[in-house]
Amino acid sequence: MALESIRYEPGSLQVLNQLLLPQQSRYEAVGSVQQAWEAIRAMKVRGAPAIALVGCLSLAVELRSGAGGPGPAELAAFVRDRLSLLVTARPTAVNMARAARDLGDAAAREAARDGATEEAVRERVICYAEDMLEKDLRDNRSIGDLGAHHLLDRAAPQGGKVTVLTHCNTGTLATAGYGTALGVIRSLHELGRLERAFCTETRPYNQGARLTAFELVYEGIPATLIADSMAAAAMAHRGVSGQQQVCVGPWVARTGPCDYSSSFMLPAVIVGADRVVANGDTANKVGTYQLAIAAKHHGIPFYVAAPSSSCDLRLETGQDIVIEERPGHELTDINGVRIAAPGIGVWNPAFDVTPHDLITGGIITELGVFAPKELRAALSTTLSGAGT
Repeated sequence: MALESIRYEPGSLQVLNQLLLPQQSRYEAVGSVQQAWEAIRAMKVRGAPAIALVGCLSLAVELRSGAGGPGPAELAAFVRDRLSLLVTARPTAVNMARAARDLGDAAAREAARDGATEEAVRERVICYAEDMLEKDLRDNRSIGDLGAHHLLDRAAPQGGKVTVLTHCNTGTLATAGYGTALGVIRSLHELGRLERAFCTETRPYNQGARLTAFELVYEGIPATLIADSMAAAAMAHRGVSGQQQVCVGPWVARTGPCDYSSSFMLPAVIVGADRVVANGDTANKVGTYQLAIAAKHHGIPFYVAAPSSSCDLRLETGQDIVIEERPGHELTDINGVRIAAPGIGVWNPAFDVTPHDLITGGIITELGVFAPKELRAALSTTLSGAGT
């Protein structure tokens, strides 16, 4: 059975409570926009694409139950109001904000048509939200295929397998399915060209250890979990390095003449994104920035994989991105048990910003793989048509 983070049919929405993974797999009903806001804020559902999907589908569920109105203009105003609430749940990820603008505009246009009816506005919004599921899955498969072939053309043009390192969770659990950065890893595996994936634990919420590791094991993809603080050492000593061929046989790194049947080819770091701005600066799960620095030091291509819906050309640089800060107890406690000294101060940003010049591999979208300096020109026509 395929792994699903979102289960939807007209009038019914369920989300996999990701706070319980990997110990429990439990789906919970989301019957309203308020319940979706609470699930997103609590991180029962997370990942920029999945946040937008759950938010918009929760609105579709409300509308199918008859909420909003009476009248087309009143319903369009109701739609905007509910979408505005959803945007406040987690402000750094742009997907929900973009979906709110686009869906709100679609409702307003439908309401302004000659002879507009409340039912027509309702159906327009519902169809838009439901279509997002299929589009996200289609985009993710394109990201996976384009990213895998770009990486292989650069890292292993003569054939062979590659090793990659990823951070946080960017797979089925963060999207409608397949994933972004983890989608690239899936595509490499399907091509028979993946040696191994390294995934970081991703403190403080451990999305890598709980979710990415869960997905990789579930699908039988060869993978190794490391602590966040081990990433640079892994780049230098465990085959995740672009500066020299490192042979592993088995799991003991050595340099010098290699048995290429057991060695790792030139690899990459591949991460997702919650917001990519016009110059290519990228907000992603905190810890991404230090990975990019370490990757550049070791000569490793650093890729960002994200749908165009995660690109925000209205913002010029990463300094303009609002960074969400999470409650301190998420860092000081694990499963309700205090692990930090009482009285210690806490700074707990959910994201950091990686400067564009550290994204040396490229930005992988469903439309192609672009250098950061190419992103604005490549996407401006497409995204300007979407109201950005």
